[in-house]
Amino acid sequence: MIEGLQNFRDAGGTPLADGGVVRSGVLFRSEALTALTPAGLEQLASTDIGVIADFRTSVERGMAADLLPETRPFRIVELPLLEGAMTGLAQQATQATDPDAAQAAIAAALAQLPSLGDLYVSMLANGVASFVELARLVAAATDDPPTAVLVHCTAGKDRTGVAVALLLDAVGADRAAVVADYSSSASNLAGPWADRMRAMVTGMGVPLTPAIDTLLTGTPPEAIEQAFAWIDDNGGAAHYLRSGGLTGAELDAFHGRLVG
Repeated sequence: MIEGLQNFRDAGGTPLADGGVVRSGVLFRSEALTALTPAGLEQLASTDIGVIADFRTSVERGMAADLLPETRPFRIVELPLLEGAMTGLAQQATQATDPDAAQAAIAAALAQLPSLGDLYVSMLANGVASFVELARLVAAATDDPPTAVLVHCTAGKDRTGVAVALLLDAVGADRAAVVADYSSSASNLAGPWADRMRAMVTGMGVPLTPAIDTLLTGTPPEAIEQAFAWIDDNGGAAHYLRSGGLTGAELDAFHGRLVG
């Protein structure tokens, strides 16, 4: 673990459907790096992570910038995905200086409130370029650290969860294990982080319905299973990445990095 992060983990160790496991030390995931302690910054600097892929929008990044060690450089790659920015929208609404603008932001979100599964399908349908670029970053990593990739959004559960599930599925990871890993984000984020998100919404006078609470803090298995169903209906994970421009050579390199 890295001090200050609740939802950080290595995708390595995930079992493969045909035996073996995903290679460790290549692909990591977390929430935004906004609460790292001094000890956490030292811990991050000591890892093999050299690339940080950020799915947040520019507004989200402007509100809460990542904290990074000053002892060595990191390559930051911005891959903004608007779909899934629910927690970022909550932060934006609460920090708005104009109360009317804050209320309008919340009202706009509620007016088009999707289920998490529908949100994930929308991500996949519209965000292939970002997912392909993430696969390229993993494919380009070498055995000469620090070149491992850390991908994050705001919570590390939705945009990051879909991305990691997609990439693991493309190399043949066991689906049940991927679903279980996705689902673990809710328990990882439980407590102060989830309570802060809820307080942001209720502080705007918005009732915390079960649907809103799930969007903000939940990771129900059926949501990522709906995403997998869409992927299957569209030719599978590897085909999806190829359809977005990932070449055969890049796909082989990506597979080699995660599986060997």
